[in-house]
Amino acid sequence: MNAVQLSSWHPAPSSVSTRARGWLQNRGSLTQLIQQRCCREFSVKPVFQSLAKVCGDELAVMNLRRNELALVREVYLYCGSTPVVFAHSVVARKDLRGAWRGLSGLGNKSLGTVLFTNPVIKRTPLRFKRLNSAHPLFTRACRGLQAKPPGLWARRSLFSLHGQSILVTEVFLPSILELA
Repeated sequence: MNAVQLSSWHPAPSSVSTRARGWLQNRGSLTQLIQQRCCREFSVKPVFQSLAKVCGDELAVMNLRRNELALVREVYLYCGSTPVVFAHSVVARKDLRGAWRGLSGLGNKSLGTVLFTNPVIKRTPLRFKRLNSAHPLFTRACRGLQAKPPGLWARRSLFSLHGQSILVTEVFLPSILELA
């Protein structure tokens, strides 16, 4: 990672409430944690999946060139009718024929279910960032919200299988704090 990525995504969240910190720093399956705490039906609603350009701060992490297309998948995780997380994943086009070939057919299934049920998949340490309106993922995450907050916490990490990686970014929406 270059200095820009290191300065913009941090190894620990700062100035965050204890409740939010618990969600952000949990290294287990976020899907499973939401399912445990959601008193209503849990669901995954895909909003985008296509070959697309990635965010600027994802290029070096994924070893992609500017304007190189990758598979981008974006979903909301819902508790009942309330979106609680916006999830964004990126897979290099070349890796769609290899380790991650089944990802294009996930539909409304959780990526977390795939990632956390395969013991061969390795995860890098979490990195954190408070997103604001200058970051493209903030704008996309806010599409499902009635009111746009001043900022949203996000975390990301790489999952690797057979030397091929998927970058998963989870943006925590304000309603996540309502889950006990």
